[in-house]
Formats: sequence, C-alpha cells, structure tokens
Amino acid sequence: MRLNNNLPRLIGHRGVKDLEPENTLKSISTAFELGLECVEVDVKISKDKIPLLLHDDSLERTTTGFGLVSNFRFEEINQLDAGYFFYKHKTNIKVPKLSDVLEFVKIKQKYINIELKPNKGLEEINVEKILEEVKKISYQKIYFSSFDLPSCISLKEKSPHSLCGLLKDDFDNININNTIDICKKNNLFSCGINYKLFSKSLVDEFKKNNIQINVYSDKNISADVAKNLWNNNVSSIFVDDPSTYLK
Repeated sequence: MRLNNNLPRLIGHRGVKDLEPENTLKSISTAFELGLECVEVDVKISKDKIPLLLHDDSLERTTTGFGLVSNFRFEEINQLDAGYFFYKHKTNIKVPKLSDVLEFVKIKQKYINIELKPNKGLEEINVEKILEEVKKISYQKIYFSSFDLPSCISLKEKSPHSLCGLLKDDFDNININNTIDICKKNNLFSCGINYKLFSKSLVDEFKKNNIQINVYSDKNISADVAKNLWNNNVSSIFVDDPSTYLK
C-alpha cells in the first residue's frame, strides 16, 4: 500500500518542541496525547552509522554533550541527557534511535515526517541508513522532507514510492518557477516554506502544478493565522505548541 498525499493539517514540529525537549520520545508522546496525528523529526547518523533524532550538526544545544554528532558512537550519545537544557535540571531523557521512534509511531498508528539532516559528506549514507530502518518497520504512514535537494533526489532514486518534499527558506520570482520544475522533475509531492514567504499567489502557483504547500515558522503559528493559511489552500502547518488548536 502506498501512502496517499492527504496528510494531517497540523504537524508537531520536532514533536512539540515548545512543550517538551525536541526530537525526543517524550516530545512525540506528548504530541500524540494532545491529539496530533503527525509529528516531524530530524534525523542524523552517529559515527557508527545509526540514525538518531537530532537537529543540529553538534550536540551542545540540546544535550549535555559537546562536538559533532558524526564523531560519536550511539553508545556514547546514549549516555547524554537530552532534557537538561529544556527543564534546567538532570533528567533521564535520551536521544532516541530512529528505529525506536518508528516502532512507537507504528504502535500509535500515527504519521511521521522524517526530515533528512545530513552532515556534509554523509548525504548518501544518511539516506541509506534511514531507508534501512524504514524498510525494517514495514509501516506506511512515513514521509520525508529536506532542505538538501541531493538528499531528496537520492531518497526518490532509492525508494521511488516514498513521499518526499523539498523545504525552502527563501524565494524570488525566478526560483519559484525553478523550484516547481525541480519538484516535478524529481517527483517531490510538496514544498515546505517559511511563513514569511507565504502568499496566496505562491500557493496557487504550486497547486496548479499539483504540488502541496506546507508552512513552518521560526515561532509558533497561532490558530488564527493557521485558519487563514488553510483557507488559502495551504495543506499542512508545522506547530511547536498545538494546545490552542486542540481545545
């Protein structure tokens, strides 16, 4: 069975990163408890090529470690506290393996958006190792996205039936058309844009070409703003705190 393109309108960003430590099982679990049907997570690989949930190239912003993720084995990363900087005290929250997260999402029967976050020079192996875990879990409600076009292309070459979207943080009139051409050429079903780029005409241009527009922001998008986005044919919105939507 192939996943259809009708994805949930609300997507929890790194779980629910304003409410719990980002990219942790705690954050993902809370997202589902609040009623979200889909979460977005960032995946990198360790020195021993294990896919795990982290956003940054380095460890220090979200864990008690220091240095590049790719310089440490998972066994070492697993010793770190992934909740300390969020709660301001010691916790038992760990950086999870992608395999454990996929198993949890499958049990809950929810959607997950895996953002490919390759370190420079590790683009191919990043995609390969992630797809290995996805194939093992044999679950359909998984799709992908990335700012890194080569990663999107690599994923579609290795797994043609997987849904993958391109992420963009800037546009001008020329590269809007270029981006549409790139999405069509590489069979990318969506384009995720920063809220600052939103316009009805931009959404309409992509929709004319059967490409969904999803919107993210540097700050949590309010329910009122989200309503306007949906009314203008935005497909999905990434939120850091969904509580105002789900009352």
